[in-house]
Amino acid sequence: MKPTFEIIEPSFGSSFYYSKYARALNNKAHLWHYHPEIEMVFVNGGSGKRQIGSHLSYYTDGDLILIGSNLPHCGFTDTHTGNKTETVIQMRPGFLGHDFLDLQETRGITDLLNKAKGGIAFGAETKAKVGEHIERMDDQQPFERLLSLLQVLKELEKAADYKILNASGFSIEMQVQDNDRISMVFNYVKDHFQEEINLPAIAEMANMTVPSFCRYFKKITKKTFTHFVNEYRIVHASKLLAEKQTSIANICYESGFNNFSHFNKLFKEFNGKSASQYRKEFSTFHS
Repeated sequence: MKPTFEIIEPSFGSSFYYSKYARALNNKAHLWHYHPEIEMVFVNGGSGKRQIGSHLSYYTDGDLILIGSNLPHCGFTDTHTGNKTETVIQMRPGFLGHDFLDLQETRGITDLLNKAKGGIAFGAETKAKVGEHIERMDDQQPFERLLSLLQVLKELEKAADYKILNASGFSIEMQVQDNDRISMVFNYVKDHFQEEINLPAIAEMANMTVPSFCRYFKKITKKTFTHFVNEYRIVHASKLLAEKQTSIANICYESGFNNFSHFNKLFKEFNGKSASQYRKEFSTFHS
């Protein structure tokens, strides 16, 4: 399977798409998809998974992200996220006109949209500053909504608390054969990470030898295949630690690991703290 190509139509009377979903009502959340439109997502509260390109992480206390054109991603909310709302804005790369983005006043927005090619996650300060502006757009008329979007983009351009999610050079805008191949691998890991994943079988699925596949995967994603699989499992474990009251050993095995000490070592490397400390801090913060 390759990621679904999503066709997006602008909102009525508008040059871009805007939608505000009540909790857990964005039913595209589980699909891995891509589209030419640049996408901004504001998740108001709650915790969940991010999968954007080859990046995997777990967010808490809501999320604000900007995703570049044709960068595959999964949705960010589900019935367990606990968010109040999710607002999605999707805009064609040239919706403002290229001459407009060449103006002195807007060149910073052009830089922001270039950074978004790797996916950008913004921090708590920026989320608090622009989140309510994004949600308020729901009640605005098209012209006022456009002005609000420009203001939001200007605030994101000035933000200092952000992280680019994919390594420099990552892009899914590759040859069709590459796109199909890496998409097949991503989807396989997404669907089978709780089972044993056999590297020779994956290489065979990609119609490559094991050494060729390993070189190919690292060239495109900037990480080894083993690292990618372990990362997916650790992010899932982080989600379970926050959402389920079950033992850490059960979470280890439910996340696809078959060795508890190996799980603990990788979890600490990835999150900078042990699984038990992670759960304790998360519970204290959200109590």
